[in-house]
Amino acid sequence: MSQGHWGEQFQWREKVHRRFPELWDLKIVRKRLPFVLKYLKDEERVLEIGAYDRSLENRLRQFRPKILYKSLDIDPTYRHDYTSLEQVDEKFDLVLLFELIEHLDWESGREMARGIFDILNPGGRVILTTPNIYTPGQYWKDVSHRTPYHYEELGGLFLSQRFESIELFRLYNDPLLRYAMKVYLFSPVFRLLRIDFAKSILLLARRS
Repeated sequence: MSQGHWGEQFQWREKVHRRFPELWDLKIVRKRLPFVLKYLKDEERVLEIGAYDRSLENRLRQFRPKILYKSLDIDPTYRHDYTSLEQVDEKFDLVLLFELIEHLDWESGREMARGIFDILNPGGRVILTTPNIYTPGQYWKDVSHRTPYHYEELGGLFLSQRFESIELFRLYNDPLLRYAMKVYLFSPVFRLLRIDFAKSILLLARRS
C-alpha cells in the first residue's frame, strides 16, 4: 500500500472502529442465503463475482424467480457471462462475492471495490464475505490467500471507495445446540482469549 493510501485508509478504518470498537459488537448472521434475500427484490439485477458453478442462481430463483442473474469468474470450467470486471457493461442492483477478496493483493482489492461501485445502480448493494482473522486457522487454510482483512480494514476499504454506508456482521452457523453453547455459554472464554468461533466476516455496503 502506498503511503498516501495508508493515511487515507487509516482515517476510514478509524471511522469503522468508532462504530464497532470490538469484534463482539458485530451481530451474528446464521445463514447467508436468508440475509441475501432480505436485500434482494424480485426483478432486480444480480451479479455474482467468483460464481464457480453458478449454483447460487437456482437457490436465489426459488425465492426470487424473476431476478436477472449474471456471473463473473476467471475459471473457464463453467460458463460465465464475464471473466473480468472490466468487461461488465451493464448496471446491477446487487453484487455478491463470497470468500474472494482475500485472494487479491491490497491494490487489486481497492480496484475491485471501485469497480463494483461503478457497476451498481444508485441505491445498489454489495454483499461479501471474507475469512475472520480472529478464528484460528481460518485464513491460513488456503495457500492462495493474499490479504487478511481485519473487519475495520474491510469496512474502511469500501467507505474509501464512495460507498454511502456499511454494515458488518460475523457469519456463523452450526447445529442449534453447538451454536447456543458457543454464542451464549463459551463467549466469555473466546473474548478472554481474543479469538472467535465465527468463520467469516460479512459486509453489506450501499451506493448512494
